[in-house]
Amino acid sequence: MSRLDEIAKRRTFAIVSHPDAGKTTLTEKLLLFGGAIQVAGAVKSNKIKRSATSDFMEIERQRGISVATSVMGFEYQGIKINILDTPGHQDFAEDTFRTLTAVDSVIVVVDVAKGVEPQTRKLVEVCRRRDTPIIVFVNKMDREGKDGFDLLDEIEKELKLTVCPLSWPIGMGQDFTGVYNIYENKLRLFRAHGKQTEEDTIQIDDLSSEILDQNVPERLAEELRGETEIINEVYPKFSTEDYLNAKLSPVFFGSAINNFGVKEMLDCFIQIAPTPQSCETEERVVEPEEEKFTGFVFKIHANIDPKHRDRIAFVRICSGTFERNKNYLHVRHNKKLKFSSPTSFMAAKKSIVDQAFPGDIVGLHDPGRFKIGDTLTEGEKLNFKGIPSFSPEMFKAVLNADPMKAKQLEKGIDQLMDEGLAQLFTMTINNKKIIGTVGQLQFEVIQYRLEHEYGAKCRYEGVSLHKAIWVTAEDDDKMYEFKKKKHRFMALDKDGKDVFLAESAWMLKMAQEDFPDIQFHFTSEV
Repeated sequence: MSRLDEIAKRRTFAIVSHPDAGKTTLTEKLLLFGGAIQVAGAVKSNKIKRSATSDFMEIERQRGISVATSVMGFEYQGIKINILDTPGHQDFAEDTFRTLTAVDSVIVVVDVAKGVEPQTRKLVEVCRRRDTPIIVFVNKMDREGKDGFDLLDEIEKELKLTVCPLSWPIGMGQDFTGVYNIYENKLRLFRAHGKQTEEDTIQIDDLSSEILDQNVPERLAEELRGETEIINEVYPKFSTEDYLNAKLSPVFFGSAINNFGVKEMLDCFIQIAPTPQSCETEERVVEPEEEKFTGFVFKIHANIDPKHRDRIAFVRICSGTFERNKNYLHVRHNKKLKFSSPTSFMAAKKSIVDQAFPGDIVGLHDPGRFKIGDTLTEGEKLNFKGIPSFSPEMFKAVLNADPMKAKQLEKGIDQLMDEGLAQLFTMTINNKKIIGTVGQLQFEVIQYRLEHEYGAKCRYEGVSLHKAIWVTAEDDDKMYEFKKKKHRFMALDKDGKDVFLAESAWMLKMAQEDFPDIQFHFTSEV
């Protein structure tokens, strides 16, 4: 198969949602359809010892939530699908934001009962800014929830998306009877907790047909006929071009936990979803069809296998063909590197790959050479457009709780910060180390992972800070003056960049007014 054929068969996407909307369950069912796993995990069940395939960290299994993006690849009907399952919890939004730079499209999961929730709003906003094509999956139709049309109105209003239903539920909750596949004119009947089979699918070209009445209760059949008429009148006709240009978002309905409505979405997805797209660098736009390899690191994860203390850099391939044991330029270090065991993923399970193509995600063993945003090429000096680090909103000083393990603590903090789990600021006045996060849960995860993965213990001390702001100036003298006046509040981030730690909004406002020649940045491009 030629390289262009390989590119054409790839679909790389992220699944995003608010916590508990069923995102990880949906991922499991997609893997089941792809034959990548044989049995779906129970994300929250204590009775079943299996946990979700995509939740491979011990703390995820204990809490029943995803706290790190995981990567899974499988084939379905000749298409190579790469899924990035992201954390839903807002405390880990940064990991999700960075992941969105490595995908070509997104599936947004919405809970039929809860509707659009705050975290979903934020994530879709990031997708809209990047013109990322979006499919919406309305989940948990086997439970009572909001009326379908009310929900579509809410999605349009809250997420600012133009929606186009491509499937429609027949009933809801206890009345949930099936899904009408508008895209393919097929009726799929629902069997609670049963495995979907082809016998459950009925081809139905005309909803006025008796076939509908023979298979669906009369009231629900009439409702379906009336509602599909409204859909045809009110909502725009589906256009693949509009979807790919992020102007139209298809909507599907189903119940992921019951494996229902998922196949309809997956079958449509592989037909309409974008193949690998071009990627912007500071120097030029990189097209996937180019012959020479380029790729960038969007995530780093330490200790995927705690027994081996391994550290993996996740690389999105943007162009060319990545080959095992071939020399590539690490642009930031200006050094040639080769990789003897690049891996592809099924969550924590890894397998060595000899070749990978645009759209693929490969894991590279990393003894500490990479940081998020690094570029690999065949020699050209390219820098992919920055993956942002956001200004933290919560701060704590980190202290060693076990003096005998100082080295382990230092190494652990160093590696966890490289993952982008949080940010480390070192005060220039006294070298005090302050961790900044966007949510409280990150502090718990850091503490847990330091102890269980590095054998180090830390404790936290509260610090009163409002915001961490990166500062730059074109005039070195002005910068020197600012740092001298504000020396008690100056710190360096992990990369040695100057950071102003403002204790209050008023202090930040005064600093901006008093030093007009200083640029204050609320994100740091890495």
